[in-house]
Amino acid sequence: MTPTSPSSASPAFGVDLGGTNTRVALVDPDGTIVEQRIGPTATTLDGIVEFITDTARALSHHRPDAAALGVRAAGMVDRDGVIHYSPNVPAFLRAPVRARLAEALGLPVAVDNDANVAALAELVYGAGRGCDDFLLVTLGTGVGGGVVVNGKVLRGAHGFAAEIGHFQVDPHGPRCACGELGHWEAMASGTALGALGRAAAARGEAPSVLALADGDVSAVRGTHVGEAAQRGAPDAVALVVEYAHQVAIGLVGLVNIFDPEKVLVSGGLVDLGDVLLGPLAAAFHGRIEGAPYRPAVPIVAAELRGSAGMIGAAALARELLAHDPLDTEGP
Repeated sequence: MTPTSPSSASPAFGVDLGGTNTRVALVDPDGTIVEQRIGPTATTLDGIVEFITDTARALSHHRPDAAALGVRAAGMVDRDGVIHYSPNVPAFLRAPVRARLAEALGLPVAVDNDANVAALAELVYGAGRGCDDFLLVTLGTGVGGGVVVNGKVLRGAHGFAAEIGHFQVDPHGPRCACGELGHWEAMASGTALGALGRAAAARGEAPSVLALADGDVSAVRGTHVGEAAQRGAPDAVALVVEYAHQVAIGLVGLVNIFDPEKVLVSGGLVDLGDVLLGPLAAAFHGRIEGAPYRPAVPIVAAELRGSAGMIGAAALARELLAHDPLDTEGP
């Protein structure tokens, strides 16, 4: 499967490799998805490589000039495209994903962390266009992030940069999914919002949220809190405001460190819109260093939402081709 004239202006394959599903898309250089296919994520590296390879070959019938393939994967991805660890994909323990796919497809392949790829997608096609310095924060089951500095995604010495969910904001705080106490992710994720909802429901302080969970305190999730808040229920709105303050704690520190032009928020919780972004902006601007004396740092919703993974992965592949069309080494 060899393109006739590989270039960064050719279509590319974008793969969004998640813990539950794998999406493979053929993407034009303007970010348009020509066609996509989805399947359950295999439990072994062999199965993952086989699905991506077979799907890319099937999609290539639409555009034989597809020149490269990019992969977005949750976890610690080094500069050689080895996924050292992923909390949601057991097959990813020092898994040489880039090398295996490049060998199977005969195409240049790039692999990167999911949030880095989302940041690249927003830089090229979304809310980060024309902005050389911004911070992307993904608020979902966990907290992810991407940092763009001088128009480039910050990847760090080993490719592990911008694991922004995993710095400690409270040494006595709740235990993070990674095992440490008080990480920002444990306080700022959708999972954390659910924990706030369950605690309030157990105290009898969240009747609207509890009603959406059919009266079962243990069943309360962040989605119930968000839905009730969008309906205007005061108890749920108060919980979102409390949650927004927890998000702001980490966000203020990151903005003080990186000095971005703006902050983009993505992930499932961005669907709450101003119900979340309003309180978040208020809490953030009240805490950032020298707020009255510095340019405002707007907090806005990312634009690409569910398509960011595939579109960004394809952009990652084209970024690789722009450096060397014959290179099969990826970031």
